[in-house]
Amino acid sequence: MAKAMPDQKSGDAATAAANPLEFHVYGPRNLSSISWKDLLSSSWKNANYRRMVIACFIQGAYLLELDRQEKRDERTGLAPQWWRPFKYRLAQVLVDERDGSIYGAVLEWDHQAALSDYIPFRPTRAPAAVVALRGTLLKAPTFRRDVVDDLRFLAWDSLKGSVRFAGALAALRDAARRFGVGNVCVGGHSLGAGFALQVGKALAKERVFVECHVFNPPSVSLAMSLRGFVETAGELWGRARAWIPYVGSQPAADTSGGNAGHSESEARASLAQSGMGRWLPYLYINTNDYICCHYSDAAGGTATVAVDSGGGNGGGKAGAATMLAVSKGPSKFLAAHGLEQWWANDVELQVALNHSKLIDRQLRSLYAAPPAALRARS
Repeated sequence: MAKAMPDQKSGDAATAAANPLEFHVYGPRNLSSISWKDLLSSSWKNANYRRMVIACFIQGAYLLELDRQEKRDERTGLAPQWWRPFKYRLAQVLVDERDGSIYGAVLEWDHQAALSDYIPFRPTRAPAAVVALRGTLLKAPTFRRDVVDDLRFLAWDSLKGSVRFAGALAALRDAARRFGVGNVCVGGHSLGAGFALQVGKALAKERVFVECHVFNPPSVSLAMSLRGFVETAGELWGRARAWIPYVGSQPAADTSGGNAGHSESEARASLAQSGMGRWLPYLYINTNDYICCHYSDAAGGTATVAVDSGGGNGGGKAGAATMLAVSKGPSKFLAAHGLEQWWANDVELQVALNHSKLIDRQLRSLYAAPPAALRARS
């Protein structure tokens, strides 16, 4: 007994000295590591497992920057703990050259680590590469660049002018080229979710449909608010005009509007048949998070985001982005916006909406024909 007491105390001291961001302290409790059993029944087929692991990868992207700031090297760094249990390795660090900050990472399947655990090949549905993008860090070394991009999105509802957008897009395009579109995915949290969503959309316009997982994506911007106001005003004016009696000859809109509407529907149908409807991101939101809660606003009527059932997404019905909301989880703002809720074992999710105003608006350009094409058809 006398000898057991010091051992117990030293164990407690070691636990107390552990960094609170270490994987075994802060990470998921019951998430199994990859083993040879996944060759028979892959854990990656499970949607919850997929969500939790990608959230861990994004946490690793956060810790890459924190490791840099706190001068932790490869041996003492915390970030690798968040991808090594799943047999992935760091292939590329996404660095903002303006201040040297790390805003993301490209993780690839680690064949050597997998072979050491008798896993000769990648399990089914496990991505060959994952591009993980972090959100805002309120720390001095990267605070300025993070907030500038936050304000960029707030003002313009777009991140395309950012250096980080170009870097993330290039990394994702290169991974898709090397491994194939179906073997790559991109994920982000908060500001990183905004980048992931817009980078994925940019590739979708090139008919490169990369799986996209976004956690707590920003949903508030001045540009989107103004656009929503204009759309609402236009809808109200259309209703009011329908009640105003028209005096004179039949308006030109009645003779050509039908053809224009028909040509537009034909253009959308042809785009859907060509596969343009296959990019449907996965969104994870908490309605108690003021930053992303507006994604839960339902779209009126039928959404314009429709896919052909031949793509395997719609199942014979209109396709829509998959959006999961927390039904039982953190309710205070900071916790509701946190990334850790998405790997928690006790979080309960439910399908939030089939059609969201914001998703409908953001993806509309993928399904609408270019104006020149519509004019040529009319």
